[in-house]
Amino acid sequence: MGEIWQGLVAGLWLVVTMDADLVNITLRSLQVTLSAVVIASAIGLPFGAWLAIRRFRHRRTTIALLNALMGLPPVVVGLVVYLLLSRSGPFGVFGLLFTPTAMIIAQVIIITPLIASIAHQAVRDLWAEYHDLLLSFSTTKRQRIMTLLWDGRRALMTASLAGFGRAIGEVGAIMIVGGNIDNATRVLTTAIALETGKGDFALALGLGFVLIGLAIAVNIATHMIGRTESEGKW
Repeated sequence: MGEIWQGLVAGLWLVVTMDADLVNITLRSLQVTLSAVVIASAIGLPFGAWLAIRRFRHRRTTIALLNALMGLPPVVVGLVVYLLLSRSGPFGVFGLLFTPTAMIIAQVIIITPLIASIAHQAVRDLWAEYHDLLLSFSTTKRQRIMTLLWDGRRALMTASLAGFGRAIGEVGAIMIVGGNIDNATRVLTTAIALETGKGDFALALGLGFVLIGLAIAVNIATHMIGRTESEGKW
């Protein structure tokens, strides 16, 4: 019990004093995850909106497939990205394996279905309200999508935050394609796994405190946005 307490105190002290390794790993995690969220949002939000207003033959199948991809195992995504970026893979010539770029690619694949699915549900409800109005103005599909994205921006921001929350805590795919290289591809989750295996509980706990803090911040932001959205309807 005393050893655990000492580890907690030492880990908290690393956070308070802003230990160089801890800050470096945290900043790299944020860089990778925020980049992935921006790219995934740029893909997922418009696609979700388009799926909400567009009617085509296999629309239900597409929506079902999108929802199924939300549960795609990250380790499988990591394996696929690894094979694509390896020297013998089709994109091996670019030398992206074991770089932050490879980690971003993996995270984009993981969180895009999640963001698109939440966006589809939010825009679908909004489209039911705006349908007659937008059709009466003879708007194009692009104009309808842009209008719905803008008016539903609070709910869509929640979708992006959900993507961030999932990406920041991902370890399997990141470990495979990033390699957990010190000062290069080591992020919060992979560093925690490594330091725990080495028995350095102080740094592992310090990184854990930061990860928990980020998760709490995202949940609070999501709650506040959802509350603001609900109040705005009254």
